[in-house]
Amino acid sequence: MAGNSQRRGAIRKGASKKGAVVGSGGKRRRGLEGRGATPPAEARTKHPAAKRAAAKAKAAANPARPASARGGTGRPPAGRRTEDGPELVLGRNPVLECLRAEVPATALYVAVGTENDDRLSESVKLAADTGISILEVPRTDLDRLSANGLHQGVALQVPPYRYAHPDDLLDRVRASGEPGLLVALDNISDPRNLGAVIRSVAAFGGHGVVIPSRRSASVTAVAWRTSAGAAARLPVARATNLTRTLKDWAKQGYRIVGLDAGGDTALDDFDGSDPTVVVVGSEGKGLSRLVRESCDEILSIPMAGPVESLNASVAAGVVLAEVARRRRLG
Repeated sequence: MAGNSQRRGAIRKGASKKGAVVGSGGKRRRGLEGRGATPPAEARTKHPAAKRAAAKAKAAANPARPASARGGTGRPPAGRRTEDGPELVLGRNPVLECLRAEVPATALYVAVGTENDDRLSESVKLAADTGISILEVPRTDLDRLSANGLHQGVALQVPPYRYAHPDDLLDRVRASGEPGLLVALDNISDPRNLGAVIRSVAAFGGHGVVIPSRRSASVTAVAWRTSAGAAARLPVARATNLTRTLKDWAKQGYRIVGLDAGGDTALDDFDGSDPTVVVVGSEGKGLSRLVRESCDEILSIPMAGPVESLNASVAAGVVLAEVARRRRLG
């Protein structure tokens, strides 16, 4: 019968309804006392934030060692990239293009059992000639870092991109002795568009690209790949406030020109010989209101077909090519 068992724990100890009986030593009271404020995540040794902080401190203490060699595992970094972590360029052609462009890589990963070809052989040779670590890793390590396993058995680890300051772009223009040609990107969120714009600016004699520090695509591995290594040769600056930067450049003699399908000035009527900043908005939203108000004029690209607008990177390439042509002829 319930309550009649004499085994330990089956009989309720005598106690008042108000809490522990006299002689408990206050254990219940101490158990209810708070243990103080929770320490920050970096101070808890088992927390991922503490591990990242320790790894960052270790990396700062050994800047000469490649990032892939610090852990001693010979494995590529984890799939999700941190804000200041390395990036992986995947695929034989992109990796080879980056190595040819002397992108400051830290490690070349080759999957075990990968079939060799001319691209892979040249990539390994270029990496060896420039002192880049060459590591053979299981194919599964590269599979988890790429969509649908589209790495072709090779990956290149590149360090975080070092952004320039907007003033550095003006210094670059002064050193060249040429009329400035800069590109500002507003609301561009696709890194492929960013990489394509960087490639076009480098191809047509531009001096740099500026992007907002927030709500904008950054120079990731995808941008490295699309730029075909041009990101290593052309400075990309980050502006805390793009509108303020454009106004400062206008005060220094630059003509701020926005691109929009409904612009009031056709590209055919644009001179482009003066120092110029071409402002490109996103394909969907276009130029933001404040950025548009900062422009001296809005350009439109004449089109013969029924297409309403061009991709942002394509539109930038068309305008840059036309400006470069007129400057050659002028």
